[in-house]
Amino acid sequence: MIVPRGTIIISLNQIYIIMKIILSPAKRLNEKIGDIPYKPTMPNFLSDSEGLVKILKKYSKKDISALMGLSDKLSELNFNRFQYWQKEKIKAEGKPNIFMFEGDAYKGLDVKSFSKNEVELLNNKLFILSGLYGILRPLDLILPYRLEMGTKLKHSKGKNLYDFWGNALTDYLNAELKNESLINLASKEYSSAIDFSKLKSEVIQIDFLQEKDNAYKNIAIFSKRARGLMTRFIIKNKLVKIEDLKAFDLEKYYFNNNLSKENHLVFTR
Repeated sequence: MIVPRGTIIISLNQIYIIMKIILSPAKRLNEKIGDIPYKPTMPNFLSDSEGLVKILKKYSKKDISALMGLSDKLSELNFNRFQYWQKEKIKAEGKPNIFMFEGDAYKGLDVKSFSKNEVELLNNKLFILSGLYGILRPLDLILPYRLEMGTKLKHSKGKNLYDFWGNALTDYLNAELKNESLINLASKEYSSAIDFSKLKSEVIQIDFLQEKDNAYKNIAIFSKRARGLMTRFIIKNKLVKIEDLKAFDLEKYYFNNNLSKENHLVFTR
C-alpha cells in the first residue's frame, strides 16, 4: 500500500529526536531486493524527474558516456535505464531507495539491521539528495538510475542540475524542518544543491578526517562510510541534542575539539 505524501508514522521513539539529516545517494545499487515489509511512499518531485528523463531519453549511449564519464558497459546500462523509466512504473515496480542504495555510506548505515521502529524513525528524519529525484525519504520508491548532482545536463532552466533544481530543494527543507537542526552529512557535490543561507533552521556541518603523513586529510572512501555510521549513531541512540553528536566513536573516530568550530564538528582518527 502506498502511503500518501505527508503522512507521518509516529511512534514514541520518534518524538524525541530534534534533528534531521541530509545524505548523498549511492551509485552502486542492489536491484534484486525482495519484498520489503514497510509501507512505501512516493517521491515528492516525480514530475520534475519525468522532465529530466525526457531529456535523457534523447541521448544515445555515446552521449550518455560523454555526459557522465562512463565506460561503454555502464553507458549501455544507464541508457537502458532511462529508456525504460516511466513515472507510472514507480508505484508498480519501484523499490524503497534505502534498501536499493549500496554505496559506502549505506554500508555504514546498515539499514538491514534496523528494527521496524528504527526504520520508521529513519524515514521521518533522513532526506537523501538525488540528481534525478531531488529529495527522497528512505521509503520513497524509485527505479534504478544513475544521475549525479554535478552532471552538466543542459535544459530549459540552465546548464546543470543545480540550475534545474534551483531553490526547490531548499524550499522543501524549509517546509519540512520544524524547529529542528539540520545535520549535513551529504558530500559537497550534493549539499551544494541546497542554499544554506536561506534555511530557517540551524545547520550543523560535519567532517571526518584521517591522519596521514602527520596531517589530517579528507579521504573520500572513508568519509562516505563515516557519514553512514553517523546517521546510524543518531538513529540508534535517538540523539536529542547537538552536543550528543560529539559522543560519536564508531570505528575509532573521536570528536576533535581543536579542529571543530561552532556548527562545524570535526571527527578524526
